[in-house]
Amino acid sequence: MGICDYITKPRVKAAILGKTPEGEPIKGEYKFTDEFPMSEGFKENAEFFTLTYETPVSVNHNRAFERVAPLLWLRAGSRGKRIDKLPKNGWAIVETYGLLVDVDAATPFIKAVNSARDLRVAFIVTDDDRRFQALARRLPNRVEPVRLYESYLTNFSFANGE
Repeated sequence: MGICDYITKPRVKAAILGKTPEGEPIKGEYKFTDEFPMSEGFKENAEFFTLTYETPVSVNHNRAFERVAPLLWLRAGSRGKRIDKLPKNGWAIVETYGLLVDVDAATPFIKAVNSARDLRVAFIVTDDDRRFQALARRLPNRVEPVRLYESYLTNFSFANGE
């Protein structure tokens, strides 16, 4: 299984939950600035991600979105909900970021972005640079436009000497 899957993940999960993998309360106390029983666990949470290589074709055709989705959430600040599936209506917004996968749905997306005060990043899926620039100009100044998946595909091209 490897040291991460076999040792690290179960230990981190046990510390957060306050229970062993078998469900027993952990004995002992944490001794930081305030002492408390290990069995209480922590309010924080954790999620483990497995990084994989995705082919440019699967990324470019949105076949890898569910595997790329955690990276968007991380890039947007790792707070709030996460967009895990491609939205059927062409766009989605959560607390800190938005995703536009159908540029024809830009108008309702921009309207929702303007209403979402904590939103800081807008991921826009398009291979058309002019269209991306036009959409980016319509976003509020507080929102950073990020074009997907241009950087991934460009990095792949450079790595292969294209």
